[in-house]
Amino acid sequence: MTNKIDLTLDDVYEALRDVYDPEIPVNIVDLGLVRDVSLVEGNIDMKMTLTFAGCGMGPYIAQQAEWRLAELEGVDDINVDLVFDPPWTPDEITEEGKKLLGLD
Repeated sequence: MTNKIDLTLDDVYEALRDVYDPEIPVNIVDLGLVRDVSLVEGNIDMKMTLTFAGCGMGPYIAQQAEWRLAELEGVDDINVDLVFDPPWTPDEITEEGKKLLGLD
């Protein structure tokens, strides 16, 4: 059983790998959309971006991330902020993401 003390950033990132941009078949971590995550005593603050600032799916993706994180035991509060500075670039895609997209 996981509690606040046992919950790690690795757990958070692993959960976020279940969240996908519906237009791109790669999770938001490997796509490079997750900019920063902090975890303090069950409170998660996350900054994420989108492939472009006008992406209409942004609120949907952020909500999916929040819902997925809420499923983790030991989480008390979640704050997901969309940020656009600096703008996302394809250089932020992980090696795994590039493989999934056929870019390797």
